[in-house]
Amino acid sequence: MRILVVGAGATGGYFGGRLLQHGRDVTFLVRGPRAAALARDGLVVHSPMGDATLDAPPTVRAFELNEPYDLILLSCKAYGLAAAVTDFAAAVGPQTAILPVLNGMAHLETLDQRFGSAHVLGGRCMIAATLDENGGVQHLNRTHALTFGERDGTSTSRLQAITAALSDAGFDARASSTIMQDMWDKWVFLATLAGITCLLRASVGNIVAAPGGTAATLALFAECCAVAERAGHTVSTTTQQHARAILTEANSTLTASMMRDLQEGHAIEADQIIGDMLARAAPPTAATEADAQPRTPSMLAVVYACLKAYEAGRKGS
Repeated sequence: MRILVVGAGATGGYFGGRLLQHGRDVTFLVRGPRAAALARDGLVVHSPMGDATLDAPPTVRAFELNEPYDLILLSCKAYGLAAAVTDFAAAVGPQTAILPVLNGMAHLETLDQRFGSAHVLGGRCMIAATLDENGGVQHLNRTHALTFGERDGTSTSRLQAITAALSDAGFDARASSTIMQDMWDKWVFLATLAGITCLLRASVGNIVAAPGGTAATLALFAECCAVAERAGHTVSTTTQQHARAILTEANSTLTASMMRDLQEGHAIEADQIIGDMLARAAPPTAATEADAQPRTPSMLAVVYACLKAYEAGRKGS
């Protein structure tokens, strides 16, 4: 199976690197500077699960694409989707499957409109990784899971082929018949973690230690769960309990990658992770002339305002 990994950043570099390390036919779609760096330094992965150095990994530039691939692993930041779609479009043929592992849900509509829903799988990755100053992939914990599936839950021949290609490749790969629920479960958790750590500029443990911190976290989590339920993807009791335990763990150093991006002045996925969740929330009851006081904004609305204020300041700096 010929696999095109769009980008060789932290996520694409990790999963694509592991696939290449285990003998899969992988090519990275990259821009000029990253192509030059990979040719010069190789793809370097530092991980608690084992380091790897892959000399001169196969790369291709967008203008060089001239034939379809069997599987396209799409792992860009959600705000980079439009540019990525333009870059890899020439690699999509009649039988190509696109496996996006972007945050949120809005990317599915974009991909469906451009390529048709039959080409687009559901996908979810669970990994904490970043690029170091030398362009190497730094895997920050022991979690490295990639879940994928047909969005209607069926088991197809292409899903079986993809499962075979991604299995036994140095990370946890799993085909799922409930991939849409899996994606919603991650989004609810991520929106809460990113929202509360960015809003309060603190780790989970420090938020728990602050007066009202746990209550604020759980209020945001409850709002996100309500959005999922409204969309027909109720987060199970067991999943909610597990998420609450992580989100309220005393002394935890956990933060979201969005907070790290924010602290470093980088672009963030405000619209895709928080804004879209807010847009899908039940609309508030219309105010009446008798209302003397403005309505209290939801936690999601407060978080979104915080993130958009950051973006405005970033653009104006």
